[in-house]
Amino acid sequence: MRYAADALRRRPGRTALTALGIGLATALVLVLLSVSAGIQASAFRLATSSGVDLLGTSTNTSLSSSSFPPVAGAHQLARQIPATDPNVATASPWLVSSLVFANSTLYAASNLSGNGSSVPAGWQPASATSIGWIPGDNTGLEVPSIVAGSNLPVAGDPHYANGTYNGPRTDDVVLNAALAQLLHVDSNATIWASPQSPSGPSSLAGWFAEATPFRVVGLSGPFWFLPSAALGMFYLSELQQMVGGDTASTDYASLLLIHLVDPTQASHDQTRLGAAFPAITFFTLGNVVGAIQHVVDLYRTFGTMVGLIGILVATLFTATVLLMSVEDRSRELALLRAVGYSRAQVGGFVVEEGLLLAVLGMVVGLPLGFVGATLLNDFLERLLSGLPTGFSFVTFNASVLAEGVVEVLLIGLVASLIPLVRALRIPVAEELRAA
Repeated sequence: MRYAADALRRRPGRTALTALGIGLATALVLVLLSVSAGIQASAFRLATSSGVDLLGTSTNTSLSSSSFPPVAGAHQLARQIPATDPNVATASPWLVSSLVFANSTLYAASNLSGNGSSVPAGWQPASATSIGWIPGDNTGLEVPSIVAGSNLPVAGDPHYANGTYNGPRTDDVVLNAALAQLLHVDSNATIWASPQSPSGPSSLAGWFAEATPFRVVGLSGPFWFLPSAALGMFYLSELQQMVGGDTASTDYASLLLIHLVDPTQASHDQTRLGAAFPAITFFTLGNVVGAIQHVVDLYRTFGTMVGLIGILVATLFTATVLLMSVEDRSRELALLRAVGYSRAQVGGFVVEEGLLLAVLGMVVGLPLGFVGATLLNDFLERLLSGLPTGFSFVTFNASVLAEGVVEVLLIGLVASLIPLVRALRIPVAEELRAA
């Protein structure tokens, strides 16, 4: 090892550049590994703490779908599922839809002129995700915490009125902080919502005439279900009325979030409910986590490909530098052979030099990888507002470090192969005569 270290000291510039190249490749690999581990750990933690033990969707729906076909009879299913399976504590129907929101400032501006000329440039309604639910049917589920104002005031769904949809409307809504900030509103403000978008400033007055006004009763914190979305939360029946599902024959939701009394029997409940409700596909938490893992694996595959390119470049660069070092010291290596060093010993010097370069690169790369991962996490957290507490895009743990260390040592070993072969083939007699 002393001989290899001396060889590196004699060429400090070349050694420093090679170590930096290995270090950059190491940092890239560590950042990619830490992002994969972070997203997986955070998603798993959110899923397992959500209280959702079974997830119901329309039959033959995949968890990887970008949209969910409607599940009919949502209000009745909230009662029928627990009645069918005593282990079901809660069956909460959720309707997920996209609405367009506007505030009172835009409403006032649109009324100042009939053609929209009074609306300042750039002012327009904002699209956001909306959830319709029944506030009282969420026992055991983790729901958004209220950070200002209050939650929806009635535990049930008064406008549903046992399927007649003739009950009183509350016209109340809870906005999460991201949507409230986007609309520049607070509790007790009035906002308008519609599934349609206005075509431009001239159509705003007509859009407001067709849109439904709501009173913002409260603001909520981040939500695990849609962690980064601007989100409005309505009574199920009132959102159904806006998007066209407010009849006894439709009464649809997008998902059923099910909390079990005993979650250890989830697969048994999945089978039992699947047989009783053939129009619905039920997924266990294990299925949900598996779907999350599938997405993470896709990212990990892409990240691995990018990391391999970096490792390959670093390996080729290191191999070139080691080969140059062997060529520079060919007479010296021949002399070592002449005085009694074996081929294995001389080859070991080359491998040691490669490993020392890898270790130096690791010393550079580990801090760079940690700093890079931390900066990336901070950037993504600022970019995606409304993330749940404790969510992290990166996890810099022992497993990530171990994988990074193994990969960087492989750089040193693989890069040593061609220089090793060259060192073993040095013609001793010719080199000594040339000296």
